[in-house]
Amino acid sequence: MTATLGWLRRQLPGIVALVLVTSVFLIARLPSYSAAETADLASKYSFKPLSIALPSGYKQQTIRKVNKDYTHIDAWISSVGAAIAMNDLDGDGLSNDLCLVDTRIDQAVITPAPGVGAGRYAPFALDPSALPVNDHMAPMGCVPGDYNEDGRLDLLVYMWGRTPIVYLAKTGAAKLDAAAYQATELVPGPNSTGGVYTGAQWNTNAATVADFDGDGHDDIFIGNYFADGPVLDSTVSGGVHMNHSMSNGHNGGTDHFFRWTGASAGDSPAVSYQKLDNVLPDAASRGWELGASATDLDGDLLPELYLANDFGPDRMFYNRSTPGHIKLSPVEGVRSPIIPKSKTVGHDSFKGMGVDFGDLNHDGLYDMFVSNITTSWGIEESNFQFMATAKNQGDMRAKLREGVAPFKDESAAAGTAWSGWGWDIKIEDFNNGGEPAIAQATGFVKGQIDRWPQLQELATANDQLLQNPFWWPNANAGDDIGGHQTLHFFVKGPEGRYVDLARELGLAVPVPTRGIATGDADGDGRLDFAVARQWEEPVFYQNQSPATGAYLDLKLVRDTPAAEGALPAAGSPVTGAQVCAKTPDGRMYVGRVDGSSGHSGRRTTDVHLGLGQNVTGPIPVKINWRDRNGQAHEQELQLAPGRHTLVLGSTAKEK
Repeated sequence: MTATLGWLRRQLPGIVALVLVTSVFLIARLPSYSAAETADLASKYSFKPLSIALPSGYKQQTIRKVNKDYTHIDAWISSVGAAIAMNDLDGDGLSNDLCLVDTRIDQAVITPAPGVGAGRYAPFALDPSALPVNDHMAPMGCVPGDYNEDGRLDLLVYMWGRTPIVYLAKTGAAKLDAAAYQATELVPGPNSTGGVYTGAQWNTNAATVADFDGDGHDDIFIGNYFADGPVLDSTVSGGVHMNHSMSNGHNGGTDHFFRWTGASAGDSPAVSYQKLDNVLPDAASRGWELGASATDLDGDLLPELYLANDFGPDRMFYNRSTPGHIKLSPVEGVRSPIIPKSKTVGHDSFKGMGVDFGDLNHDGLYDMFVSNITTSWGIEESNFQFMATAKNQGDMRAKLREGVAPFKDESAAAGTAWSGWGWDIKIEDFNNGGEPAIAQATGFVKGQIDRWPQLQELATANDQLLQNPFWWPNANAGDDIGGHQTLHFFVKGPEGRYVDLARELGLAVPVPTRGIATGDADGDGRLDFAVARQWEEPVFYQNQSPATGAYLDLKLVRDTPAAEGALPAAGSPVTGAQVCAKTPDGRMYVGRVDGSSGHSGRRTTDVHLGLGQNVTGPIPVKINWRDRNGQAHEQELQLAPGRHTLVLGSTAKEK
């Protein structure tokens, strides 16, 4: 017996290797859908591409000026920044306003969604000139939210080369234009010399808004990519560095939390925050953040936080906060002999680019999808389709409290593992058929000269060389790294596996994409979406899908009356509010007022649930939320399919 056990121990590595090889072989041989089946799935969707109006008069560029140490990789350094958000900025009740960061002009632009009501106002760029600025900064993303709690949607614009700016909507504004917003510092000065910005040179690529401490007010998370430094200052050499590892980099920019402390409305609106720099452990706080999501996974209305990190392990945190104190503890997946380290939450060595949460199997628990680099004959990692393995929210809470993230990656078997150089992700039901699709942006640098071989060499280089940009291979204008990759649109087929319908739907345009924003712009009950494209014009996809099913589209707003003004107010969204609908067949559909999940694309703060073809009357809908005092509430309503505005205070009332 002892000899047998000894033999088994000696052979265990070989046995495990054989199991892994066999598993990969079987996954690779999973049957695909037939052409007829694919065509049938595609027939349920239709999108019409529309041009997005942009302001004129701005000088265009095709690549940014960068620090002299980065000159030979300026295309790489210039590969991010295209961003887009959908929401209701003018208070007309529809998510038909876009906040776009166009890298070609390095401006954050407000413009009406094309289609119905496209001419409501002229597109314009947000004006930061009331604050100190300089020539070495660029916007990277735009997050709508009611930051000063007056019922009007404001805009958080985060930057490279500067701390973020909050554009607060003025109560007395007569029309939607640049003068309707007051530029406000998220981080108060002193930050200028002679009127020129000389403050902290943050390089931010991730942000999310949530009530982290449960006090009833929205807080802000800022995730930085490069460490503070003059990345975009072409007049200097030095003061910058690259990642010190391709798989375990933790020398990026420091993360920051901002806890809401007060605000005022009017024509000189204001908001104040307490800046917190030590919420996360130092190594976790200095990952190279490209995506973030704050989503309540266990039903306690305290959002967990997932950070998608380039060059190293993503991080996930369980929320243990109390009012006035933000406390997050790391959670990790549990490995087994047949699960690779990089397929385990918190242990991957992949290049995290974006993350979103959604219930992909109707068990009432959020699953999550994470974009990575997955290019065949380039760098082939894997996307993550992490499916929740907890029995229910109570079991989820118990495991998270123990430091365990109960998720299992099923991307390979599901057919979603490989797509390209992934970026933003949105999990949405675009045809209300009852099954959410997965929209993904991909592509890196577009040019004519293939630079994948040099990138592969870099990926295998000694970590001691990586931090110095001198050792990085050239990546300049004309070079191509995944530059002809396209959008992906994964739809679940009849056997449970997903198929990418982007080509069939006309979405497979060979242009690098970055941000995806979703919302029902025209009120027809079908989610439209807008796409920010790197160094190319953005595009709006108007949803014209046929034979849609039933749906719920819920606008959940605070009971605090909005400040009266010339423009109507959209109302203050109840960020983090949770919705769970149950259909007669017993399936559950969950959603939340999202404070900004993804990479650089922001869905509307409305909650949209596709319910399928078999719902014809009211169904039970449970809503959980916190009021402005931080008190948690739960209420079940009978809601008929369609659009509803619910005012949430101590109770939920339909408006």
